[in-house]
Amino acid sequence: MKNAFLYCLALLMLSSAVIVAQDASLLRPPKGAQVAIVVFQDLQCPKCRTDALLEEQAAKTHKIPLVLHDFPLPMHNWSFNAAVLARYFDTQGKDLGNDFRDYIFQHQPEITPDNLQRFAQKFATEHKVDLPFVVDPQGKLAGLVNADKALGQKVGIQHTPTIYVVSSRNSSRPFVEVTDDKQLFQLIEAMQTE
Repeated sequence: MKNAFLYCLALLMLSSAVIVAQDASLLRPPKGAQVAIVVFQDLQCPKCRTDALLEEQAAKTHKIPLVLHDFPLPMHNWSFNAAVLARYFDTQGKDLGNDFRDYIFQHQPEITPDNLQRFAQKFATEHKVDLPFVVDPQGKLAGLVNADKALGQKVGIQHTPTIYVVSSRNSSRPFVEVTDDKQLFQLIEAMQTE
């Protein structure tokens, strides 16, 4: 009977999608927000591509911030460079970097290491932004991507996308990892009502 209870308790914990990060203090909503969606993504990851729209819809619906972190995986041969380009477009306009990320996701199946720069140039031209031949001469943008990756490693990220709903409302449960896309809206609502 005791074993059955423990088994049920373990299943309940798994189904609630609560995952303990190595350093939970790193997962917080931005200043001024009580709840947020925090995503570690790889621009070459097919699942990141399919989840991006859902994450944006959830953030808009619940009027909460969507915080994106770069976590390029070693097996993806152009994702790091795409993340650096996205950081460049972040510097050119408030929403331009996120628009570029969406553009990359839209064209992901067509992109290769050889044509990534052409896609970036086309995006820049369509948005009337100059794209220099060398986007990151001092390596500052690459440093930001690497800082995000280091943060993900501190938190214990093992895959992309890794999606958290984070809250400053409940110190005993400051975040929940979304392991089932269908639960994203429910988890946000639960965190907002705590």
